Amino acid sequence: MHPDQLARPGLLTQPVYEPGRPIADVAREHGLNPDAVSKLASNENPLGPSPMALAAARRALEEVNLYPDGAALALRQKIGALLKLDPAQILPSNGSNEVMELLARAFIAPGDEVVMGRHAFIVFKYVTLFNGGIPVEVAMPGYAHDLVLMKKAITPKTKIVYLPTPNNPTGTANSAVEVFNFARDLPPHVILCVDEAYAEFLDPKDVPDLRPLIAQGRNILCCRTFSKIYGLAGLRVGYGYGPKPLIDLLHRARQPFNVNSEAQAAAVAALDDHAHLQRTRESNFAGLKQVAAGLKKLGLDQVPSVGNFIMFRVAKAREVFLALQGQGIIVRPLAPYDLPEHLRVTIGTAEQNDRFLRALEKVLPALRP
Repeated sequence: MHPDQLARPGLLTQPVYEPGRPIADVAREHGLNPDAVSKLASNENPLGPSPMALAAARRALEEVNLYPDGAALALRQKIGALLKLDPAQILPSNGSNEVMELLARAFIAPGDEVVMGRHAFIVFKYVTLFNGGIPVEVAMPGYAHDLVLMKKAITPKTKIVYLPTPNNPTGTANSAVEVFNFARDLPPHVILCVDEAYAEFLDPKDVPDLRPLIAQGRNILCCRTFSKIYGLAGLRVGYGYGPKPLIDLLHRARQPFNVNSEAQAAAVAALDDHAHLQRTRESNFAGLKQVAAGLKKLGLDQVPSVGNFIMFRVAKAREVFLALQGQGIIVRPLAPYDLPEHLRVTIGTAEQNDRFLRALEKVLPALRP
């Protein structure tokens, strides 16, 4: 019997997540030196990880014959001290994606509605569909989350609301006050999941602080990752935080040893390297201005971003995406996000940003009508 006949029916129509193309594949396909290819597709830190994090990961490798700490106690204590939360309120995860997946696995039953933005992080939709839920996609005027529209979309069938701020791939963010008020006013049968993957790129005063509501026992789960500003994407480590009863339930859904030893050690060390964090922020801020000015010079519409990437509109976006690869530049096409005329470019080093803009200037004339 074919596996299709044995699988859950919903699995046969489940979309597959498409990651940014690897450097090695693009280099091989176009006959390029891998060192000459810039991957600006996955919002990774172009400065790399903290040297302190690398050193800690190397030390952890010496005990790779042992299982990792299944409770990730040192990491949870470190995060708890940073956020002034009980470590029992911290959920260690295999990247922040796993937090969203665990939430869906634990709470979404077939027919439950899940509210999200139309152009929000696509994993929200995928985990909803996989667990039999109904994605309720809300319009995003100006490519930003309209919290009034999102609140109107909530019904008695709503189980979860996913809210990323800043949002990937549009780069927009809601104000701290807006998010707090939205979270405060949600009905008690709704769980709010706030994706804070890019929060560290914001000015601290602009980051929503939902801990007072969490302290009241509200069903709020915030997700963070070490993949972006901390430069540890290859180690897959993140965390969620929320009220202890909610975190306790999610522990029941997670795999044992879901965060490996090297990832735990590197993440703990990365939290202590404040200088590397600040260098990354400064480099990103300068890069945002550099790329935004370059896109404006080329006459391309763009969405002002507060993340480490910029979304821009271009005719024949798919063709531009492919042509840039021939120039050694990998960006992200956004058709899966219902944005077929848009591309997203990660902010790289000053040199990488300049190479991207020169490559874009070169390929555009050949593709214009």
